[in-house]
Amino acid sequence: MAIPRKHLLLLLQVISFSVLVSAELISVLNTNSAPSNNRHSNDYCAMYDICGQRGDGKVLNCPYGSPSVKPGDLFSAKIQSLCPTITGNVCCTEKQFDTLRSQVQQAVPFLVGCPACLRNFLNLFCELSCSPNQSLFINVTSIAEVSGNLTVDAIDYHVTDAFGEGLYESCKEVKFGTMNTRAINFVGGGAQNFKEWFAFIGQKAPPGFPGSPYAINFKSTSPELSAMAPMNVSAYSCGDESLGCSCGDCPSSPACSSPEPLPPPQEQDSCSFRIGPLKVRCIELSMALLYIVLVSCFFGWAAFTRTRDRTQHDESLVHLLEGDGLNSELKKSTLGVKGKRHAHLSPVQRYMATFYKTYGSWIARNPSLVLFTSVVVVLALSVGLLHFKVETRPEKLWVGPASKAAEEKKFFDSHLSPFYRIEQLILATVPDPKTGRAPSIVTEENILLLFDIQEKVDQIRGNYSGAEVPLTDICLKPLGEDCATQSILQYFKMDVGNYDEYGGTEHAEYCFQHYTSSELCLSAFQAPVDPSAVLGGFSGSNYSEATAFVVTYPVNNIVGDSSNANARAIAWEKSFIQLAKEELLSMVQSNNLTLSFSSESSIEEELKRESTADVITIAVSYLVMFVYISVTLGDAPQFYTFFISSKVLLGLSGVVLVLLSVLGSVGFFSALGVKSTLIIMEVIPFLVLAVGVDNMCILVRAVKRQPRDISLEDRISYALVEVGPSITLASLSEVLAFAVGAFVPMPACRIFSMFAALAILLDFFLQITAFVALIVFDCKRAADNRIDCFPCVKVSSSSQESIEGGSEPGFLERYMKEVHAPVLGVWVVKMVVVAVFLAFALASIALSPRLETGLEQKIVLPRDSYLQDYFDSLAEYLRVGPPLYFVVKDYNYSLESRHTNLLCSISQCNSNSLLNEISRASQTPETSYIAKPAASWLDDFLVWLSPEAFGCCRKFTNGSYCPPDDQPPCCAADEDICSLDGICSDCTTCFRHSDLVRDRPSTAQFREKLPWFLNALPSADCAKGGHGAYTNSVDLKGYETGVIHASEFRTYHTPLNTQGDYVNSLRAAREFSSRVSNLLKIEIFPYSVFYIFFEQYLNIWTVALTNLAIAIGAIFVVCLLITSSAWSSAIIVLVLVMILADLMGVMVVLGIQLNAVSVVNLIMSIGIAVEFCVHISHAFLMSNGNREQRAREALGTMGASVFSGITLTKLVGVMVLCFARSEIFVVYYFQMYLALVIIGFLHGLVFLPVILSLVGPPQIHLDTEEEEQRREEASSSLLN
Repeated sequence: MAIPRKHLLLLLQVISFSVLVSAELISVLNTNSAPSNNRHSNDYCAMYDICGQRGDGKVLNCPYGSPSVKPGDLFSAKIQSLCPTITGNVCCTEKQFDTLRSQVQQAVPFLVGCPACLRNFLNLFCELSCSPNQSLFINVTSIAEVSGNLTVDAIDYHVTDAFGEGLYESCKEVKFGTMNTRAINFVGGGAQNFKEWFAFIGQKAPPGFPGSPYAINFKSTSPELSAMAPMNVSAYSCGDESLGCSCGDCPSSPACSSPEPLPPPQEQDSCSFRIGPLKVRCIELSMALLYIVLVSCFFGWAAFTRTRDRTQHDESLVHLLEGDGLNSELKKSTLGVKGKRHAHLSPVQRYMATFYKTYGSWIARNPSLVLFTSVVVVLALSVGLLHFKVETRPEKLWVGPASKAAEEKKFFDSHLSPFYRIEQLILATVPDPKTGRAPSIVTEENILLLFDIQEKVDQIRGNYSGAEVPLTDICLKPLGEDCATQSILQYFKMDVGNYDEYGGTEHAEYCFQHYTSSELCLSAFQAPVDPSAVLGGFSGSNYSEATAFVVTYPVNNIVGDSSNANARAIAWEKSFIQLAKEELLSMVQSNNLTLSFSSESSIEEELKRESTADVITIAVSYLVMFVYISVTLGDAPQFYTFFISSKVLLGLSGVVLVLLSVLGSVGFFSALGVKSTLIIMEVIPFLVLAVGVDNMCILVRAVKRQPRDISLEDRISYALVEVGPSITLASLSEVLAFAVGAFVPMPACRIFSMFAALAILLDFFLQITAFVALIVFDCKRAADNRIDCFPCVKVSSSSQESIEGGSEPGFLERYMKEVHAPVLGVWVVKMVVVAVFLAFALASIALSPRLETGLEQKIVLPRDSYLQDYFDSLAEYLRVGPPLYFVVKDYNYSLESRHTNLLCSISQCNSNSLLNEISRASQTPETSYIAKPAASWLDDFLVWLSPEAFGCCRKFTNGSYCPPDDQPPCCAADEDICSLDGICSDCTTCFRHSDLVRDRPSTAQFREKLPWFLNALPSADCAKGGHGAYTNSVDLKGYETGVIHASEFRTYHTPLNTQGDYVNSLRAAREFSSRVSNLLKIEIFPYSVFYIFFEQYLNIWTVALTNLAIAIGAIFVVCLLITSSAWSSAIIVLVLVMILADLMGVMVVLGIQLNAVSVVNLIMSIGIAVEFCVHISHAFLMSNGNREQRAREALGTMGASVFSGITLTKLVGVMVLCFARSEIFVVYYFQMYLALVIIGFLHGLVFLPVILSLVGPPQIHLDTEEEEQRREEASSSLLN
């Protein structure tokens, strides 16, 4: 069972940057010599040409002013392609421009999705590098000597606030899809305004670090008495129609303000209102008002009926005295003339009575044959145990194969890629006992401890078939040979040697804020590491206050594992858990920290361990029930006859029959190929024993009640006639109730119900065959004075009368007749009973909507499981939600199709496209449960193709793919500085604007370039490469036809902490996908790793109420067929509904959730509750007299059997379960069954007799002789 919160961390999708663009861009281009007079005028340059370069290869401009230069036609065309605002003369050489172009291309992939932002950004650096009026806003403030040449060391760049504000506003919301974050985090250091952005850009970078080789001081005003004027090129708005951005990148765009509206989600708020400070639900007020009305009507009816009955009773007696004469009635009464009773039975009742009378006689004559035959039949069914198998995989236990989530998971795994396996460690600080607050975990001591732990993890070697399995063989490696481990240690490249070199904890805290913009903060696998994925227990973005380290090891997961890769991973996981238990736990605790841990296979392994965790508890439960059965089946104990009157051997035989029925059921289904479950092996024997004991007690007591002066054959026959129909009715009702549970979609519960239904049916079969035969043998043993358990030993017959005696009523029978029944017959007591039980029923109905859905995964595990602490840690520390994928089926990428613009979110995409709608939904995470916009392979692919991203999609002269200049073969892996004159110097961009249609590729272009994109490695020159980030996001099988059958767009859910959060997030995602699918006419579905376990809760109420209604309806039909009394059947159903309602109310009070386990329990409770009602109701129906007399007779006849054989038996067995180690036993079997026994007992032995005495069905019609007898008795009572 498992429900997996374990997949709560999505590995940040990998992109590899060797340099981050922002600050690097400014290193570019500045040239020109400044004259000695620092001239500032039009057509004059402040810097021109390149006079040197630093040791890290960054070029340095000449600090000399000079007139601007007219470029050649080819050079001018090149400048216009990048800097359209610059015309005429320029202040840069062609070499400077090429440097500008090569370095600007690093920023293009981040910003090209919003053309207005990109144009503003390029204008900032085009004006700085090549503007003919450069000297008007550039002032060289510091120079330095490099290799004998003077070079620029610092400048002032005067830019108007209007341009700076326009630039920032156009770029602040632009998304970088691969990382699901803002692009300004990469190119602007996460700036919150344009001044912060300019300050980030202007920093002088140390040698070897990305950034500008000289300082740039941005200023918004010019010096007084100076000819200088700030640069004020027009800034484009992101909502500009000519350079329009997507709605995701520019929410303020007019085109996004009123898109075609997406239908709003359906409101599901329950009706409620306030009475003062008290919030009251409508259903609660309704039930309160209904209770007042019903109680008032009942009391009024009761008062009227009582008065009427008294009057009619007096008149009836007077009529009898006047009409028939006192003497004749007295005479007949004195003479004892009584008419023989003959009930007019229904055909079904008559047939059952005849059958049981004949059958009882026959079985009494042939007990050996019956016992042998019945046992052989069950043993034959048990042969199927040779094919017995146990299912322990959670997804097979708790998810129906035909469920929508199962189908979606199968589609996702087969077309895209299964979610990786998760191994996780969570280290946390211990709260201060005085303040209750936990200190920060980000300290030098704790980080070094984590390095020690990592070293031990690296040394783990799993053992698979004699071969060693290290982590590096199984871990996820999106790029290169480094594992994609998510840990704070990645800020030090997973190398303890870098800790001091990088600056220790200060470097870690720096990376918390600059993980996307600093190359030193990149992981060993060359991807940014989000601090929210490796830290826990912080609020907002206060990462330094984190109280937990979260270390995640993603491991490859294979579907249809033919290479045994998963088996190798499981072997490593076992060694990982062993290391955590034996070494890591003590290491961490010695440093006053806590450690929780888990692996992908942990839940399944713990479930297997659970199968043996409660063996002793269950065995003790069976033993206690067996002892109770042996005692209760025997006669009233008398020391000198106890060894004969006891029923130990009979009780033991009955227990064996119960076990045989379970074995027969399991064997039958095993032969059909149905796998068993651990719950079946642990619960069904107990359940069937609890149910079977009832019939044992009822049968034995019925035999005891027969006169001693008749033959054994008649005693058995009359006993079966007396209780056989009610046993049959109760057993068939239970079988039907359990069988209805087979319609529950969850496999574990469906299989449980099937096994239980057949086991109870076989138990009923053995009860009326083998057990009755055993009763015959036991009666013969007692009659022959043979010792119980040792029937071969015979004693003297001096005490035979007392031994055989069974007619003397026991304590319970006397209590029921002399105390219980008379008390319930008091009129005031009846009124109180009805009022109280009605109040509880209506209160429970009012509480039932508060019943929460879900199944806490901690409950299904042993109480001492290490996963208990792990799940607590997940809820307390995690600050990132599970991954969420929106899967698109059959995306038609042909140029004629509108699908591309209906999905993408960059320029020219529809404002109500899928990705734009996801972005809007992420702005209301409290209802959508979507944390951020989705990473889009389609957006990044279109950007990668774009002519503006000239460093991305490139080709050699022969038409083959050419990688960016900073990747092999363009740049050798061991080169620190990549030359632009290598073998890739002739590479050109894949397309010019004229090659595209409205900036979209043709069908053939899309088909050809998509594999290039998915295989392109991301780098500084082109961060949009799809390899690693989108390798498994697109299914390329059959894509040549123009249709991509499966692709995904990934984002995150918000952190989910409760079962309700999981259910609501699934519901919200499905509703969102359904609405978008209907709007766009494209098939889209959401997928997350936990959906498969929580889908059942979307309609659990419908499933529960439907199955409960079917079960109750089936029981009504059975009761009606057997009793032929709709009145009696309706009363039974009424009591069952009240028991069910009260049980649901108790579930709310105890905090028991509604799930497949509790639904099956509710369905079973109907079958079990039938026993509390059927026997009393049937006895009432067959009794004679008025309702009061018949209710007393029913309690006297069957009350003791119901109490001792049903209530106490179940109570004794259930009480032992409270000591179970598994929480699921305590909650769903001890608490629910205990509540059921108590509620069933109260309704069956208190409420039902009162209702029957008030409005019970009429007695079966009697012959004239009995009518005369009634008149005799009435007149006699009057005389007396």
